[in-house]
Parts: sequence; C-alpha cells; structure tokens
Amino acid sequence: MRSYETSQPWPALSSMALWPTIETLQLWTQIVGKVKLSQTPWLNHGWHVSLQVSARGLATSLIPHEVVGFSMEFDFIAGALVIRASDGGERRIVLKSGTVADFYVEMQAALSALGVTCHIDLTPDEMAEATPFPLDHRFRVYDPEVARGYWRALVQVDRVLNRFRTRFLGKCSPVHLFWGAFDLAVTRFSGRPAPLHPGGAPNLPDAVTREAYSHEVSSAGFWPGDPSREPSFYAYAYPAPPGFEAAAVAPPARWDGGLGEFLLPYEAVRTAADPDAVLSAFLESTYEAAADLGGWDRAALECEEGRPRHPRWVG
Repeated sequence: MRSYETSQPWPALSSMALWPTIETLQLWTQIVGKVKLSQTPWLNHGWHVSLQVSARGLATSLIPHEVVGFSMEFDFIAGALVIRASDGGERRIVLKSGTVADFYVEMQAALSALGVTCHIDLTPDEMAEATPFPLDHRFRVYDPEVARGYWRALVQVDRVLNRFRTRFLGKCSPVHLFWGAFDLAVTRFSGRPAPLHPGGAPNLPDAVTREAYSHEVSSAGFWPGDPSREPSFYAYAYPAPPGFEAAAVAPPARWDGGLGEFLLPYEAVRTAADPDAVLSAFLESTYEAAADLGGWDRAALECEEGRPRHPRWVG
C-alpha cells in the first residue's frame, strides 16, 4: 500500500494545520509561476501563467525557452520540484522547510544548469507581505503529509469542476490554479464587455486585473483558507448583477459581504453523503444566479454535461 493512499477520497483539511505549509507553497508557486510568466505571451484572464493539477501534484504546461522547452512540477509524492527540459535534462529540488530565499537560489541554479535561465519579477503578487524572494530569509514550514492531503483534495475538486466546465459552450477557462490568490478556479464568460474594473488587489498592477475582467464572468473555485477562514468553495460574478447577493443558492452556501462572494465550506462538502452532488449544486446554482440576473443568453451558451466517448449531438 502506498503511504499517501487513504480510504477517504475527500481528505479532512484543517485551516490551522494547513496554513503554514500552504503559505510556503504559495510563495514557492509564485516563483515557479513567475518563471512561466517571463517566457509566455499574455493570454486573456492570465490563463498563460496558471498551474494545473497533475497525477503527482501541481504542474506548469510546457514553457518555451529559445529552441527548447521545459516544464516544472511540484511532485508531492516524491517531495520534489521536478524541472524537465525537452533536450532530456532534468533537475530536482527537495521540498523541505527552509527559507524562500534558499528555494529561489536553488531553483535558479537548476534552471541555469539546464540552460534555461529566466529573469523574473522578484516580488510576490496578491499577498500583503511582499518581501522580494531573494531577501525572504524567514524560516518557512513545509509538512509533506499536509501538502499531500491538500493535493488529494485538489484532485477531487478538479474532477468536479471539469465536469461542470463541460456544460458550457461559450468561452470558458481551463480548471487551473492561480498562484496569486492560490485558488483552483474555472471561469465562464457571457461574451459581453464589462465595466472597467477598479483594481486595488494588493501588490498587483491594476492593468492586470482590468485585463482579466475586461468581459463579464461567472467564476467559481476552491481556496484553502488562512488562519482566520476555513477552506471553502467560492463563487462570484463580475460585474455582480443587481440582487446577486440575495439570490437563492443551494444550501449550505452563504453570501459573504466582505468578500463579495458566495462561500461553501469544504468541510460541508467532504462530510456530505454525496460530496459531488453538493458541490455541483453550489456551482450550478451560483452560475444560474449570475446568468439569470445578468441576462446571459443561456440557451446559446449551455449544453448537456459531457460524457466519455460521446460527442455532443449536433444535427
């Protein structure tokens, strides 16, 4: 039996137990994400910089670098950041407690050894603490069992979000993890332009936010929480149509006025008799509230949920 296997597909997640390791992972993924940011052309809504849930952790897609490409994967089973180049080169950085500065130096040395040196922006995004990576000498905790539990939760969330994604014909994002806010998200677009976003995210240029929300969206995802808030699923609309905050959505979700989002505790999903059904109801009901109140052309944008080996019938 593999040590990371468990009889519970939806693992228990405690925000207090998670947070030290999650904070460390968020900073590490910011460094890796900024490597991808430095090498890839801009794609609307920042899709080009996100990470994907993989069979072993969190991974980039192929990153171009002159005549070669490379990828980076946080392998939570092996406990390493694995960097692979298309010419056969490979380097591994052990994931362990330590400083962000040391992790940054190790990663840059590994990239240099592979011949894919990248110069990145050194300041964390969307975090109140914005110490440049090479200067961040604070000791950070990394618990490999906590990281594996978090990743196992992402595997389940990714599966349900991808099923939800298949029910939309309009522009829709991949299911991907944004390392800025450290959330796994999927976003649907109405196709109509949106009002200019006010910006204001901590340590993030307003131009980035305004480009991301240039068109109307209904977005949902999973966030692992912080010391004061539990891991939760969220859903929001931009612009939020009148009455959105009072919409009837599937219980036990609730509106959080401070965040401007609907929230559904991860624990309520995990402990439900049918976790998939509870999460799917949240995703569907919050989307329907945004689409109905916002006047989206639902008949043109929606379709039946995709099934393996069955293309959508057109005729």
